[in-house]
Amino acid sequence: MASYMKKKQDITFTAWCNSHLRKAGTQIENIEEDFRDGLKLMLLLEVISGERLAKPERGKMRVHKISNVNKALDFIASKGVKLVSIGAEEIVDGNAKMTLGMIWTIILRFAIQDISVEETSAKEGLLLWCQRKTAPYKNVNIQNFHISWKDGLGFCALIHRHRPELIDYGKLRKDDPMTNLNTAFDVAEKYLDIPKMLDAEDIVGTARPDEKAIMTYVSSFYHAFSGAQKAETAANRICKVLAVNQENEQLMEDYEKLASDLLEWIRRTIPWLENRLPENTMQAMQQKLEDFRDYRRLHKPPKVQEKCQLEINFNTLQTKLRLSNRPAFMPSEGKMVSDINNAWGSLEGAEKGYEEWLLNEIRRLERLDHLAEKFRQKAAIHEAWTEGKEEMLQKRDYETASLSDIKALLKKHEAFESDLAAHQDRVEQIAAIAQELNELDYYDSPSVNARCQRICDQWDALGALTQKRSEALQRTEKLLETIDQLYLEFAKRAAPFNNWMEGAMEDLQDTFIVHTIEEIQGLSTAHEQFKATLPEADKERLAILGIHNEIAKIVQTYHVNMAGTNPYTTINPQEINTKWDKVRQLVPQRDQALIEEHARQQNNERLRRQFANQANVIGPWIQNKMEEIGRISIEMHGTLEDQLTHLRQYEKSIVNYKPKIDQLEGDHQLIQEALIFDNKHTNYTMEHIRVGWEQLLTTIARTINEIENQILTRDAKGISQEQLNEFRASFNHFDRDHSGTLGAEEFKACLISLGFDIANDAQGENEFSRIMSIVDPNRMGIVTFQAFIDFMSRETADTDTADQVMASFKVLAGDKNYILADELRRELPPDQADYCIARMAPYCGPDAVPGALDYMSFSTALYGESDL
Repeated sequence: MASYMKKKQDITFTAWCNSHLRKAGTQIENIEEDFRDGLKLMLLLEVISGERLAKPERGKMRVHKISNVNKALDFIASKGVKLVSIGAEEIVDGNAKMTLGMIWTIILRFAIQDISVEETSAKEGLLLWCQRKTAPYKNVNIQNFHISWKDGLGFCALIHRHRPELIDYGKLRKDDPMTNLNTAFDVAEKYLDIPKMLDAEDIVGTARPDEKAIMTYVSSFYHAFSGAQKAETAANRICKVLAVNQENEQLMEDYEKLASDLLEWIRRTIPWLENRLPENTMQAMQQKLEDFRDYRRLHKPPKVQEKCQLEINFNTLQTKLRLSNRPAFMPSEGKMVSDINNAWGSLEGAEKGYEEWLLNEIRRLERLDHLAEKFRQKAAIHEAWTEGKEEMLQKRDYETASLSDIKALLKKHEAFESDLAAHQDRVEQIAAIAQELNELDYYDSPSVNARCQRICDQWDALGALTQKRSEALQRTEKLLETIDQLYLEFAKRAAPFNNWMEGAMEDLQDTFIVHTIEEIQGLSTAHEQFKATLPEADKERLAILGIHNEIAKIVQTYHVNMAGTNPYTTINPQEINTKWDKVRQLVPQRDQALIEEHARQQNNERLRRQFANQANVIGPWIQNKMEEIGRISIEMHGTLEDQLTHLRQYEKSIVNYKPKIDQLEGDHQLIQEALIFDNKHTNYTMEHIRVGWEQLLTTIARTINEIENQILTRDAKGISQEQLNEFRASFNHFDRDHSGTLGAEEFKACLISLGFDIANDAQGENEFSRIMSIVDPNRMGIVTFQAFIDFMSRETADTDTADQVMASFKVLAGDKNYILADELRRELPPDQADYCIARMAPYCGPDAVPGALDYMSFSTALYGESDL
C-alpha cells in the first residue's frame, strides 16, 4: 500500500513540478533522478518564488551536487520551513522518500500555506474554499481531500463554478465517476493550463485516494481561479484608465481640428478686410459695403459661436484631465486659446478699420463726384464765354474805322477787359477744383487736367491778345473823337449787370451737398437773401434799358448812322432780358430743390432719432445684463443644478431679445443707405451694440460652462454641496472687489480660513509657492474660482495613480517585469489591447524575451510622468 501511495505521489508531484518548470523552458521525467544534481531543484524554487537563489555549481562531482541541494534547502529554510531529517546527501543519493517529502514540503509552503479563508490554516482554508465554491451543487459534498473527490463531481463543480462554458454540468451523473474525472482532468489541462496530476482509474479503484496528491491537484485549481479573479480586476482597472485616455485624446483631436478651421477662416478673412484698393465709382463702393454687411450678418456670427464653443470645449477637456489625474492639454503651437483670441482681435481690428475705410471712401467719392460735376459746369460756362473771343481780338477792323468807330472799338475793348477781369475768378476756381481732384486721386484726373490746361492756355492767349489789341487802339485813339457817352454809359452798366446775371444763373444752377438740417437752412436763408435783391436788380435792368432807349431816341431824332448797334459792347437789351427771364425761371427751381433737400434732411433726422431711441435702451440693457450675470456667478442661491437651471433660463431670455438687436441692425442699415455719418442723439454706435451683444452671449455661455465644470468636479471627486457652498462662501468673502478672482495674499488668507497650515516662515512660504504654481501655472498673480475649486477637490479626493495602474499590469503579466501582446489580448477588450500594444515600448531588461513590452514606462506616461 505504501508503495502504491508513493507511486501516486510521484506522478502527482512530477506533474506539479513540470507545470512550473515549463515556464523556464524545461521538464523532469523522474523526480528522484532529475533533482539529484540540485540544478532543476534550484530552478523550480526560483520560478515558484520569483526570487534569485545563489549561483549554482555546474560541476559533475558529488560535492558540487551536494552544494547545489544545500543551497536549495537553505532557501527553503529561509522561508520559515523546518526540514526534519531531510539532508542534501539523501537527495543526491536519490532517496525517493526524502525527495517526495521535500517536494511535499515545497508544495505546502509555496502552493498551500498562503491559502487562508477566514483565518483558517492552509489545509483547512483550502478545504473551506472548496466547500464554498461547490455549495450550490446539491450532489457535491466536500468534507476531506480523499473520498469526497472519488466521483469527480467536485472537480467538475469547481470548473463549472468559475468557467461554466467549459463543462455542461447538467449532463454529468454521480454514478459515472470515470467520465466525470476524465472530463475534469482533460478540461483543466486544455483550458486552465493545469497538467494531469491524477489518474481517474486509480482514484476510482482506490478506497481512499492519496490526500497529498488530491491537495496538490486542488491547490492548482485554487491558484488558477484566484489568478483569473486578480486578472479580471486588473483588466477592469486598465480598461477604465484606457477609456478615459482614449476619450481625452479624441477631445484633443476635435479641439485641434476646430482650432485649425477657425484660424484658417481668420487667415483667409483678414487679407480681404485689409484690402484698401479703392473703386472708381460710388456703385462699386456701395457693393463693397453690401458685401461687408453680408459678412457681418451671415458669415461672422457662426464663427463667433465656434470660437465660444472652442473655449468651452477646451475648459471641459482641461477639467476632465484634472479629474482623471492627467497632465494638462497643451495644444499645438499657435493653437492655444490665447492664440485664437489674438487672431480674433486682429480680425476685429481689421474689420473696424475696413468699415471706417469704406465710409471714408464713400465720402471721398461723393466729394469727387460733386467736384467733377462742378468742374464740368464751370468749364462749360467758361468755354462758352471764350468761344470766338480769340477771333474777335485778332480782328484789324480799327485800321479802316472812322473816329467814332475807333472810339467805339476802344470802349468796347475796355468793356471786354472788364469782362475778362471778371472771368479771372472763374478760371482760378476751375484750376483750384482740378487741383483738388488731383489731390483726392480722382480716377479721371488725366481728362480733367487736359481740359484745365486747355482753358489756362487759352486764358493766357486771350490775355496776350487783349494786351496787344489794347495797345493798337490806344495808338489810334488820339486821332479819333470821343464816342457818344450814352453808349459808353450803357456798356459800362450793362457789363457788370450781365456778369451779375451770369453769376446768379451759375449759383442758381450750382449743385450742393449737405448733411444736416442746419446746413440746408443756411442755404435756404442765403437763397431768400438773394431773392430780396431781385427788386433792386430789376430797377438796374430798367435803368440800363432806359439808357438804350434814350440812345435809340437820339439816333432817331438826329438820324445818326449807327447801324442800330452799340459800338462799345456786344451786350444788347434782348440778351439782358433773356438772361433776366432765365434768372426768374431758375429761382422757383432752386426753391423746389431746397424744399426737397429739406425734406430729405428731416427724414434723416427722423432716422437718427429712431436709431437713438432704440440704442439708448438696448445699450444700458446689455450693460445691466452683464452686471446681473456677474452677480449670479458670485452669489450662492440653491444647488449648482438650481444655479445652472436659472442661468439657462436667463440665457433663453437673452436670446429672446435678439429680434430687438436685428431691428436696430435694420435701422442702422437705413442710416448707412441714407449716407448719415453722425448722430448727436446717442453715444451708442452699432459697433458698440454688436460688441456688447457678443460679449453678453459669450459671458453667459462661459458662466454656464463654469457651473457645469463645478458639477463635473463635484460628482467626480465626491464633493458635497455643503463643501462647495463653503468653498464659494470663503472665495466670495475674500473677493472684496467682486472681480471673480483672488490675489495672492487674498488666496493665502482664504486657505488659512479653510484650515490650511501655512506658517509665516521659510517653510510656509515654500509650501504656499508650491500651491500657487498649481492654481496659477501662468504666473498671472490671480486665482480664478475654477482653479480654486480644482485645487480644493484635489486636496479632498482620491484618484487613480500611475503606481496602481502599474500594479494592475503586473498582475496581468503574472508578476513579470514585462507583458506580452498575447496576454494583453487575452485580458483586455480588442480595441484597448491594440491601443496598449501600439504605444508600449519594447522591454529591454535582462529578463526580456522576444515581443516583451514595457508596461511600467507606459503607466507613468499615462499620468504625465514621462513621454508616451
